Amino acid sequence: MDLNWQMQQLGQKLSQMFPQPGNGQQGYNFRGEQPMDMQQAMQAMAEMGQLNDMEAMMRQAANPAQLSEVDIDKVRDLLGDSAAKSLQKLAEMTKVLEEAGLINNKEGRLEVTPRGLRAIGNNALREMFNKLSKDKLGQHRIPREGSGHERTYDSKPYEFGDPFRLDLQRTIRNAISRQGSGTPVRLSPEDFEIERTEHTTQASTVLLLDLSFSMVQADRFVPAKKVAIAMHSLISSQFPRDFLSIIGFSSIAYPLRPDELPEVSWDREYGTNMHHAFALARKQLAGKAGTKQIIMITDGEPTSHITPEGYPIFTYPYIQESVELAMREVMRLTKEGITLNSFVLDANGSLRQIIEQMAEINKGRAFFTSADTLGDYVLVDFLENRRRTARSR
Repeated sequence: MDLNWQMQQLGQKLSQMFPQPGNGQQGYNFRGEQPMDMQQAMQAMAEMGQLNDMEAMMRQAANPAQLSEVDIDKVRDLLGDSAAKSLQKLAEMTKVLEEAGLINNKEGRLEVTPRGLRAIGNNALREMFNKLSKDKLGQHRIPREGSGHERTYDSKPYEFGDPFRLDLQRTIRNAISRQGSGTPVRLSPEDFEIERTEHTTQASTVLLLDLSFSMVQADRFVPAKKVAIAMHSLISSQFPRDFLSIIGFSSIAYPLRPDELPEVSWDREYGTNMHHAFALARKQLAGKAGTKQIIMITDGEPTSHITPEGYPIFTYPYIQESVELAMREVMRLTKEGITLNSFVLDANGSLRQIIEQMAEINKGRAFFTSADTLGDYVLVDFLENRRRTARSR
């Protein structure tokens, strides 16, 4: 027989006896006090190879929608019944969420629907409000009534100068009470009642969310992201006439759509570019009606800015140029009547000094807090500010 053919056959037999593990590895390191015979070693290598194949299969399942393609029986054999049940429940959960209209499976990728976004926002909002005492927050209702657009389902006698939104039912009832039953019903000026309306105000808000890499440290990013989702839910449900924009910023600043919030993550880049964030927020608020404010959530000094050529530059420690450019933007905000309220996480001495200087220039407010209490500060301040705005009009 041909020697080359015999060598190939020998290689195939050896491969069957010593199965190679997946992922391109050529062997495994074994440890332990108990020695293994050849058969046990071959069985262990086969199991390790299957585990590698399982790992590769799980990595290919980029989202829960693809978990149904994983071999549940193989998972049960290798990892046990508990792991198989957990994987199966996760795959079933995807189907339940899709049937409920909370997510869509678009080309193998899960996307949150508008209904799902509202559910996430409402849950985040409910969680934050539950942490607050009722006497501290209350319902934040504005008792003042005036010229507006929202009916209060109440009425009042007409007075000269009132908008003539006639409450016909109350008016006719007054006339009947005055003259008695019978037709025709004759109206007198004192019979007229008009609908009361709530005094509605409008505000325009830009939320600046720090996405720099430092936000990952000390678990700051998730609470900040939850605040952004809760703010969107609060404004869209309670203040639908308000304008809200959310801007993420790290080395540069860029707008975030509401439907992107559940999936948004921190940037794997260094830099806290307040200069660019303030400039972009100012442009978005240009021409907007009502009270204008910027809410900034950050944990770092301005370590980045945009050069005259339009490129971002990062330096650490921060340089004075980055601070000065950010301060110039704060001055522009102040000149255009835009209030800057800063919520700073775990501030050090230099960051506190910079933020306090911004607050002094802008006459806004600065809050130094932690990730645990961030949501309390932001939501309470926003609602109190809306109440002050309504009273001033």
